[in-house]
Amino acid sequence: MKIESVKIERATHTKTIPPAKEFGFGRHFSDHMALLDYSSRNGAPRQWHSPRVVPYGTLQLDPGAAVLHYGQALFEGLKAFRGDDGTVRLFRPEMNWKRLVSGAERLCMKAPPLKYFTEMLTAFCQVESRWIPREPGCAFYLRPTLIGTEAFLGVRPSEDFLFYVMGSPVGSYYGEGSDTVKIKVETEFVRAAPGGIGAAKTGGNYAASLKAALEAKAAGYAQVLWLDAVHRRYIEEVGTMNVFFKIGDSIITPPLDGTILPGVTRDSVLQILDSEGLKVEVRPLALDELLEAARSGTLKEVFGSGTAASISPVDSLGIHGENVQVGDGKAGPVSTLLKKRLTDIQYGRVEDPWGWTLSVNSSP
Repeated sequence: MKIESVKIERATHTKTIPPAKEFGFGRHFSDHMALLDYSSRNGAPRQWHSPRVVPYGTLQLDPGAAVLHYGQALFEGLKAFRGDDGTVRLFRPEMNWKRLVSGAERLCMKAPPLKYFTEMLTAFCQVESRWIPREPGCAFYLRPTLIGTEAFLGVRPSEDFLFYVMGSPVGSYYGEGSDTVKIKVETEFVRAAPGGIGAAKTGGNYAASLKAALEAKAAGYAQVLWLDAVHRRYIEEVGTMNVFFKIGDSIITPPLDGTILPGVTRDSVLQILDSEGLKVEVRPLALDELLEAARSGTLKEVFGSGTAASISPVDSLGIHGENVQVGDGKAGPVSTLLKKRLTDIQYGRVEDPWGWTLSVNSSP
């Protein structure tokens, strides 16, 4: 399948794009969506077929579709950035594809080949060019999604799948003026357990996180700091992001042990830190060690990393009703450096030494 084979059906009525200050995150959807099917046609073996970009609308699913009963659903999140030079760039889409493939294997699903994945994203961005913001700090968030569509009620994997892409212009994930966030240490609920699906970007992981997140926000926190499911002692993630801690002269992040999502931004952060000659430790970090570092004054920075919020500095941690300040309560030099390095590459302001960006032709 070549890009020319993607069938384009343009919307006859287009939406009004809201002003950038009203973008928020994932609140407004563009005029089209891209779809690709995996199924049998006319008795032929199952294969990927019918790549198309069509007007945004509802999906037709049989009530017995596997996604509705057995949760066979995966999604990815990446952004298209319109650079200062006008060029539209995707940031490391091959990493999102690799994670989709890994998650699909865990959930017994079929992921599209890399060629199909990138061509569907490219075709979609070309059609939706006007939705890709020009305003500083804004981007076009892409949500590639894979679901099981075969209708049956026996407990087994689906054999038919739908891959689709939708898009949304976005601003700051936590809202304007959110330079730092407050995080609650979650000591009751857990997000994922060893041997489970914590490393897959599947809907079930996010469903499991909602109650804790709601309770944290009701208490005045932006998100939760997850602990491990076995000991309730070791730190795993912050909200839906990977997490980093600067203690003394070391920057520590938990290892990918099967319960933590292998973040694209996390991987990028590690490479940037290495290029800057900063000391990094990928190792388990106990909550006790973190709190002792905070009490002794050696905890200098805490920040999350992820596609949605990029680099999100944490100013304080809440545990058992007590707020523990991180450093001086402001964004630190490491998180500030990382955010600038990442955004400069994403918007094409500096050389991309790792070849992370993929340019997208601006014309449909």
